[in-house]
Amino acid sequence: MAAMTQTASSGPAFITPMLAAQAELVGLAGAFAPHDGLHDTAVTQLQLIRASAPAQPLPAMYEPGLVFVVQGRKQAVLGADTLVYDPLHYLLVSVTVLPQGQILEASARKPYLCIRLNLDPRELGSLLLQARPPETQTAGAPRGLRVARTSAPLADAMLRLLRLLETPDDVAVLAPLALREIYWRVLTGELGPQLRELAVAGSHAQRIARAVDLLKRRYAEPVRIEEVAEAVHMSPSTLHHHFKQATSMSPLQYQKHLRLHHARRLMLTTGLDAAAAGHEVGYESASQFSREYRRLFGAPPKAEIRQVRGALRAVG
Repeated sequence: MAAMTQTASSGPAFITPMLAAQAELVGLAGAFAPHDGLHDTAVTQLQLIRASAPAQPLPAMYEPGLVFVVQGRKQAVLGADTLVYDPLHYLLVSVTVLPQGQILEASARKPYLCIRLNLDPRELGSLLLQARPPETQTAGAPRGLRVARTSAPLADAMLRLLRLLETPDDVAVLAPLALREIYWRVLTGELGPQLRELAVAGSHAQRIARAVDLLKRRYAEPVRIEEVAEAVHMSPSTLHHHFKQATSMSPLQYQKHLRLHHARRLMLTTGLDAAAAGHEVGYESASQFSREYRRLFGAPPKAEIRQVRGALRAVG
């Protein structure tokens, strides 16, 4: 309510288009995400997410992209930071991070509806050539999650992108233009410096992104931090500092969490038991895998997977 009060102070010319755009976004997102879950669309970079009930906090994997909630509210906890995003605020994920995610507001009548856009580094690089240099530079690798207020021009660009789902023959020609404008609005907005870092060759953000990609490819293998540091042309101490600044974890903590996330996905999608899933992602000890899984997800593997499947059946 406080956020709406602050918005109102900027005048009716801002409020009316924003409210109208939000109402239309809700209608479009609801139509193209008709049931709970993740929905691909005719626009390759665009996905829609729907949920009909709040959820308990759960470890999640956020891939690089832009996240716009059009109805409901969600929060992500990364280290000491708690970020809440709603129809007035969007989320920038600059590098793959592993926060605690939680849907705070959702119901069958007013489901949580969310738009997710992948980032295109090449398109960002092209736009950088036309953007005015920032007045302030980011220090080191920016935090992997950041929230900012959604401007009226940004909401309007998002709306025009979603309208294309109703005319799929227009997507190939017009979607790249709408996406380019969305990137431009973010690049020239509050989070522009963070987004800019991703496209600057040799930046700390790019090097940390490469370190993350290496760990994602080799999550099941023993990897030394010295090896990762050499691959991204950093000293081990510099890598550790900037990696933790971006992800809230050390590289080795991050790799362990990746293993547990992948094991959970294997158990959910392929039916592997805990011992087999743990071995598949690099654990030699089944008891160690079970202990660390319970520490992260709040319950032993078998019980937690049974609970998740029960919840999926309930909404399906």
